[in-house]
Amino acid sequence: MTEPRPAGDDQPAHERLAATLDRLARERLEADRKYNDALTALDQAVIRQTDLPSPPAAVDDHQLGALNDSWSVADRPTAGGWKRRIASIVWRVMRPSLERQSAFNSRLVDHLNRNAVAARVSQQSLEATIGALRSQLSDLMAFESRLIGYLQQITSYVDTKDREVASRSLIVNAAVNGVADDVAKRWESMVAREQRFDAKVSALSAAHEEIRTLAGVAQHAALATKRELERLSAGALAPTASAPSSAAAPIDRTTFGGNVDAYKYVGFEDQFRGSQDEIRRRLESYLPYFDGASDVLDVGCGRGEFLDLLKARGISARGLDLNHEMVEICRARGLDVSESDVVSYLAAAPDGSLGGLFAAQVVEHLKPDYLLRFLEHAHHALRPGAPLVLETLNPACWVAFFESFIRDITHVWPLHPETLQYLVLASGFSSARIEYRSPVPPADRLQKVAAAAGVPAELVDTINANVDTLNARMFTWLDYAIVAQR
Repeated sequence: MTEPRPAGDDQPAHERLAATLDRLARERLEADRKYNDALTALDQAVIRQTDLPSPPAAVDDHQLGALNDSWSVADRPTAGGWKRRIASIVWRVMRPSLERQSAFNSRLVDHLNRNAVAARVSQQSLEATIGALRSQLSDLMAFESRLIGYLQQITSYVDTKDREVASRSLIVNAAVNGVADDVAKRWESMVAREQRFDAKVSALSAAHEEIRTLAGVAQHAALATKRELERLSAGALAPTASAPSSAAAPIDRTTFGGNVDAYKYVGFEDQFRGSQDEIRRRLESYLPYFDGASDVLDVGCGRGEFLDLLKARGISARGLDLNHEMVEICRARGLDVSESDVVSYLAAAPDGSLGGLFAAQVVEHLKPDYLLRFLEHAHHALRPGAPLVLETLNPACWVAFFESFIRDITHVWPLHPETLQYLVLASGFSSARIEYRSPVPPADRLQKVAAAAGVPAELVDTINANVDTLNARMFTWLDYAIVAQR
């Protein structure tokens, strides 16, 4: 069989490589664009040359010396004679005013002297600060200029490296593409050869299955012939037997019921119903209904799968089947099985003699009038509270009807679940419920459609609603069982 490829791996190798390189190229172009945008923004943010203010003018202190020399106006007169006497008189009159003026002049000159010193210090500090700012600004502008130049050199440096890598990548890509194309061609050739091989294997498998079926039929025919020869030989050697008792239950033979053709239905069961192990696994879920019971009757026991399960669980049971070969197969395994039709058997059984009755894939083989008699006799033969389990195909399911029911030519009448439930209740059973079994696999059901561009959502919803309706009516459960109580 062809190995499934991983999801998303349905493209040839060279196409996936080209898509990867195209994606990397787009990512590189996007990175280049972001880098150039960042470099442009950095260039626009570079500090430009600005004019700093000049230091203030020097303090004008050329009059401080004269002020320091002439601030006092309260000196006593030093002249002699009559001038001294006149000056003394004036001094006595003007002295208070002159002393106050001298004191004011002294404070003013002292203030001017102090401010002149502070102004000279401030002017020197401003000159030094402005000089330092000019120097730092010049250094910062030089650094930013060199930084822009460096970043621009990175671009050209990386581009040269990229060109070198790209040239090597072109060589590698060409080689890889060549190898990928060759691998793709070889893969397609291998797939074609494998498909041809699978077709041959399928044909051989079909032929093998036909041979196996024919071999199985031949084997069953040989066994049936051997048994009949042994029976005839024993009958020829034995003394003449008396006529059969009138009390013996008559056997209602149906298709494949005769001893000569019975082996054919055994082969049919082997091929289409499934192996004995598979049937046992499917019937195991019915065992809890018969826990604690005894004298259980398995109607249409076939190859004895359910009898094996009951025996392993410690529940006493016997089987009943019309097919001579089926009966012989069960007896060969030590199972208690009688060859008779169910109505004749139940009619001869005492009332309340059965502790349970089980019939899997049997009632669809019965004609309606025979089915009604079977249910009536089963009601009388079962003890009060004893379980009745009837499993059959679900004809309301399309797959069950067309894939299983019409395949078996011994099937007589399809029974709708509600119909069989009603017939069981009408036959006197106290309760009867429908138990659906064997759902149709999801892969075999109708699939919903997914929403798609351009398709109206209302149309998709309508289609999916119709799919749900059809699945609910046609692709539901392959089998069902009526679980009743006497």
